[in-house]
Order: sequence, then structure tokens, then C-alpha cells
Amino acid sequence: MQELAGDDGNMLEEEPQIYGGFARVYDLFMDDIPYDEWFGYLQGLFKEYGIESGIVTELACGTGEMARRFSEAGYKMIGLDLSEEMLMVAREKCTEEVLLLHQDMRGFELHTQVAAMYCICDGMNYICSKEGLREVFHQVSLYLEDDGIFIFDMKTDYFYREVLGSRILADNRENASYIWENVYYEKEKINEYLLTVYEAAEAEGDLFVRTDELHRQRAYGLGEVRECLGKEGLSCIKIYDAFTRDAPTQESERVYFVVRK
Repeated sequence: MQELAGDDGNMLEEEPQIYGGFARVYDLFMDDIPYDEWFGYLQGLFKEYGIESGIVTELACGTGEMARRFSEAGYKMIGLDLSEEMLMVAREKCTEEVLLLHQDMRGFELHTQVAAMYCICDGMNYICSKEGLREVFHQVSLYLEDDGIFIFDMKTDYFYREVLGSRILADNRENASYIWENVYYEKEKINEYLLTVYEAAEAEGDLFVRTDELHRQRAYGLGEVRECLGKEGLSCIKIYDAFTRDAPTQESERVYFVVRK
């Protein structure tokens, strides 16, 4: 799809615009995500490390499913996302008590420090360079209270290489469908997919609107992530195979990092 380069001095091409038209149908196609279970796991980790109340910020909050749950559990929520369209959907779900911000997590600004932050559902994989990763961690370090906790997940090289690979996926619903053309560049550890979405222009009718989005994600080694965290004054205290308290294996598809300032 695209000519790519790694962290060897060559820059990736300009980042594509994503989650525009797809935002309107995101929840339709992601209806199999067990948000309640994910929330239970994440909240359990927070409680384990002493975060039972206070202000919590979600990076790449998407359509607000997790922010809404944390708000209902009594946390004071801030959610930020680069996609205005995703935030519009989140606004329909969340009460006015949830502050939603249109910001890039590589340079976000908050009005106060917070007790905890999190970023899940591959949000960190969209940061495709170690320089960008450090930019995120730098902002986290700025706005996280001392002893605050930052939790994020990442899909692994194993997942992109062995599970997803170079495949074509598709899903067809009554008023929308998508085609997902995936390519994984093993050398650069960049996963790239062209997402073509067809959405009905009206509730009933034969006119469909087409949207094309090019998404790009990167897999990182655990050591690379630890190094970037350490350079920004953050300590990685645990890494888990997703949704467990077990250490990652070579076949882990998603891992969770627990970080303390």
C-alpha cells in the first residue's frame, strides 16, 4: 500500500485522516467488544494500585464507551480524541459531567493534574514512531499526579504477524458494510489497512455513501516501550498478558502496561 520506513532516520509518510466517516458506524461493527468485561479488568487494576476515585483521563476515548462507564462508577472523567466525529458520538452517550476534548494525545493539555490515565483498544499502536511515543509519555508525565497510575494496552507483533497478517476482512449489515484490506510490514513492524465503508444515506433507500480511510498501527517490543517510558520519568511496574495477571508470552496478542509516575 505505502512505502514505509522505521526509526532509522527516515520519516513515515504524512499520517492519514482516520475515524471520520467510520465513526458513525464504529459502534455498529464493534458490537462484539465486551466493554463491561474490559471495564471490570481496568477498574480492578486501578483499585489494586489505589485509584478508587478522583480525576481520570482517557486518551483516544473514541465513542465514549469506557468514559461513560468510569463516570457512572463515580470517577471524574476527561476524554480526549483526535477525531471530532468520534467525540460527537461520545457526547451523545456521556453526561455533561464528562469533559470531552478534541486533542492529539502527543500534545494534549489539561487544566489540572489527574490521579490516573488510560488508553486502551489499540490507541497507543496508532503512534507509529518512538519519538511520538515519547511525546505521549512526556504529556502523561506532565499531567499525572505524583504516584499516579497510567495503564495502556498494545497489540503485539505476534498478533499483527500471525493472527491478522495480510488478509481481507468484510462485514455486511442492513444499512452499512465495510471491507478491510490489511498488510503487515514485518521489517518496520507497521500494520496498515485500507478501510472502505459503505453507509446508507437514508434509513430506507438504495443510496450509500462510500468512505475510504487508511489506518496505520505499529507493534513495539516490550523493551522499546520501557525505554521510552523511562526517558520521560515514568516507571513500568507491571506488564500483563491482556485481561489476566499473567506475564506476557511470545504468543500474547495484546498486553497491558501498568505505569507509575
